[in-house]
Amino acid sequence: MSTNPDVVVLREGTEGLSMESYAETLRKRLPEHTVALARTPEEERELVPQARIVTGITIEEDLLEDADRLELFACTFAGTDHVPMDALADHGVTVTNAGGIHAPGIAEQSIANMLVFARNLHEGWRRKSNGEWRHFQSHEFTDSTVTIVGLGSIGQEIVQRLEGFDVETIGIRYTPSKGGPTDEVLSFEEADIHEAFSRSEYVVLACPLNDLTRNLVDEDALATLPPNAVIVNAARGGIVDTDALVSALQFSGIRGAALDVTDPEPLPNDHELWDLENCLITPHTGGHTPKHWDRLADIVAHNVGVLEEDGHGDLENAVYRPESN
Repeated sequence: MSTNPDVVVLREGTEGLSMESYAETLRKRLPEHTVALARTPEEERELVPQARIVTGITIEEDLLEDADRLELFACTFAGTDHVPMDALADHGVTVTNAGGIHAPGIAEQSIANMLVFARNLHEGWRRKSNGEWRHFQSHEFTDSTVTIVGLGSIGQEIVQRLEGFDVETIGIRYTPSKGGPTDEVLSFEEADIHEAFSRSEYVVLACPLNDLTRNLVDEDALATLPPNAVIVNAARGGIVDTDALVSALQFSGIRGAALDVTDPEPLPNDHELWDLENCLITPHTGGHTPKHWDRLADIVAHNVGVLEEDGHGDLENAVYRPESN
């Protein structure tokens, strides 16, 4: 176990990935620094008070009491609701997150789901499983209108990948006056949501779940969508009213849905959504990437460099930064 390590990796893993692999990746990015992996609670108690940077899912508040050297907590999740932000702020610790590292994979899966519905590939897979050589009709993705709800890192990656498909794009964002990479940018105002939905063959949800977006896609919004529309939820299950979605799928209110997230989640095995042929479901796997630790280590290494230079440079993925920093 290292003494006075620069960086301490906490023991709790994420997405089934090895924290040893994360620590090793950080060592490669930071060859001039000491990176230690705390494998047990005892090692965490010993190492955290010595560290300048700690990284993991979260950090216990009692570990902060003697962590006088600690400058940065690098959360390995995009969300930080579970992190003791007040305690970290009280100790003057900068907090960053892993936002954006999943965006390429989620974007690719969102594009793939739209193409599946455009070419009716799911019908082809069903006929193959039945040993049926029977033709079926397909659609074209070309000239479709795609609305992307949320123009953060995921939404931007989706828009970038749509550029070669000859489609019209509408972006929904909190501050449409900022513009964006889509052909048109509208707000989260109810009138704008209905305006975008009324013109869309595909709607991709890529926004956070909050008070504004909870049940954003409700019975009323689904009624505005054309009957040939497809919903792709790459965000959080609670953005969609599940009962309203089931009804729209059952009675041809919309053509289909591709859900990487559901409400509830996990989806019970007796839920109606499982039996709907026009609903594709994946178990929240859109963000999985073999480059998880590489991308996160790049962020952490960059931020270590900023802290060492003068502490006043641009940090990547800063969630909280003390004014003195």
